[in-house]
Amino acid sequence: MPRRFPLYAKILLLFFLNLTLLAVMFWMLFLAQFRNGPDWFLPSDASDRIEAESDIILAELGQQPRAKWSEILQRFDSGYHNKVRFLAFDGHGDQLTGEPIELPGEIRHHLNGPRGPPPGPGPDRGPPPGESPDHPPRDLPHDPRPNFMIMNHTKDPSRYWVIVRAMFQAPDQSRPEPLNLVLVSDTLAAGGLFFAVGPWITVGLAAVALSALLWFPLVRGINRSIAQMTQATRQIAEGRFDTRVAEGRRDELGDLGRSVNQMAARLAGLVAGQKRFLGDVAHELCSPLAKLRVSLGILDQRTGDEHKDYVARAEDEAAHIAGLVNELLSFSKASLAAPATPLRSVNVRQAVAKAVHREAPDHAQVNMEVPGELVVRADAELLTRALSNLLRNAVRYAGECGPITVCAQREQDKVKITVADRGPGVPANDLPRLFDPFYRADASRDRETGGVGLGLAIVKTCIESCGGAVACRNLEPAGLEVTIRLQGEKPD
Repeated sequence: MPRRFPLYAKILLLFFLNLTLLAVMFWMLFLAQFRNGPDWFLPSDASDRIEAESDIILAELGQQPRAKWSEILQRFDSGYHNKVRFLAFDGHGDQLTGEPIELPGEIRHHLNGPRGPPPGPGPDRGPPPGESPDHPPRDLPHDPRPNFMIMNHTKDPSRYWVIVRAMFQAPDQSRPEPLNLVLVSDTLAAGGLFFAVGPWITVGLAAVALSALLWFPLVRGINRSIAQMTQATRQIAEGRFDTRVAEGRRDELGDLGRSVNQMAARLAGLVAGQKRFLGDVAHELCSPLAKLRVSLGILDQRTGDEHKDYVARAEDEAAHIAGLVNELLSFSKASLAAPATPLRSVNVRQAVAKAVHREAPDHAQVNMEVPGELVVRADAELLTRALSNLLRNAVRYAGECGPITVCAQREQDKVKITVADRGPGVPANDLPRLFDPFYRADASRDRETGGVGLGLAIVKTCIESCGGAVACRNLEPAGLEVTIRLQGEKPD
């Protein structure tokens, strides 16, 4: 027996593998988008977007007087659906343009810087030593602080900030001076400027697709095994004990499949033994029953008239017993001998005509609506026996209620044969068990209401031995219809 790999272990293994793959995918995306440092949650591609946008803004501000700066910044605000605001501050943290805003202390601290005001002449200071307003300015030292500074999060209110430092020279200025372009948003996305959700959506969809591909083989295998075992147990419940399921799995479902196969084999042995026992008993009863009937015949000849009635009753009972024994023999023969019989092409009309001739008395009206070209794959004797039993039941229970109709027609690759009467039918609760051996809708098992309940069981056994299926249903307003479906063949 192959080594077991428990189903729960497979599920846990796939779960952790899936979790690991998802973590790796999102971590790689995180590393690709975000940078290390104080502004770690600003994606690296956002830096390029902000730098490009800042260059455009600074270029436009440099071409327009300060009176139009607010209009320019408002236009950029609208470009991002007012999800982000663009503000301009000088090197001392004083707002130059844009919608007035109260800066948090930490943001003002970053604008001013811990090392004093940025280089260059301030509003209350003269030119640096060694320079005069009439001489061109010296090259200003580069600010060693990063161009971008992101505060993770400022509270009360909750906002995200980006500070862009630049040396800017307005048209009315004689020399460049520090300018802080401040971008502020209430959300991290900032209308797509700070954070682009597109790559995350793409990776999320890819993660879903990868997870589906990872789990699909396991789920499909479990579903296929369960469906196979469901179908197999349904067939076993219908008496087809030769049904088997695959045993290749090495988990609990594989153990369940092996148990189902063992159950089917055990039931097949028990049922076959029971049917063989019934056949043996019926066969053994034939000899003493024949001797009994011969003795009753001799007794009838030698007894006086005053005892003739008793002998007649005994002969009647013996005949009834002989009929039951014959039914048992037929049931046993259909159950045990038929599977070994090869199936051949059988003309449906000929089989129906033979059954009608055998079972329908002159007073019973049987309408036969069977095309002559219909051919099925079956055993001729078993099919005729099944049709004979159906006609016998129909004549017995509904022969006086109207015509009995036997129809046949092709349904794709199948042939459907129906035997319908206009009798009282059977209770709806009894329909599922009508083909069970020894089951009768009428609980009283006397000769007035029929035999011991083997007639329809023989029908079911004969048809299933031919590879077909049989079912029944009540008709409206009255009647019972039995349907036989067999594999069809094209006529020669």
